[in-house]
Amino acid sequence: MEIAWEALLAASTVFFLGAISPGPSLLMVIRNTIVGGRRRGVMCAIGHGIGFGLYAGIAIFGLIVLLEQAPEVFLILQIIGILLLIWYGYLMWIHAENEYQQIGDGEARGFLEGFSIAFFNPKIALFLVAVLAQVLDAGMGLATKLSIGFVGMTIDMIWYVLVALLLTGTPLLEWLRTNGKAVNRTTAVVLWGFAISVVVSTVLAS
Repeated sequence: MEIAWEALLAASTVFFLGAISPGPSLLMVIRNTIVGGRRRGVMCAIGHGIGFGLYAGIAIFGLIVLLEQAPEVFLILQIIGILLLIWYGYLMWIHAENEYQQIGDGEARGFLEGFSIAFFNPKIALFLVAVLAQVLDAGMGLATKLSIGFVGMTIDMIWYVLVALLLTGTPLLEWLRTNGKAVNRTTAVVLWGFAISVVVSTVLAS
């Protein structure tokens, strides 16, 4: 099975640029690193990468068709994503101080938060559809499709793992931890703002 290297390179470039752009995912990894240290931050990054990878696989093998043939399913996904963002924001706001008193635990929670912020993010779905619509074609082989999905997952996971690793043990992490209440509440506001932007875009599109 041959791989269409031009398509793989094009998709990889866009995946990388998408991964390094600031957004709720970056804030979630940083917050988990602050709260639970390196291990929790890395687990959050791994969870995010797996969530993104599953989304990429779904997009490659049927999400575009799903959006065209069953838009109500995508609407349900959007609603779940909006509610999840609001709920996480609420938890971060009300636990803005207490959470930083339990440093070093919660790897499973970090993984779950990373996975869910990626897998239930409708804007990631739209991003993937936009990217893959430009690089995929009807005659593209299975090897190329699998490679694109795997590379997308790998780029995403490596980037956020690096964020967690490079942040750990630095003065910046200690400063963020000292100002944990402000960090948590800022993250909550960003998540709520992101949820509002999804609602607005959904209303305008309908």
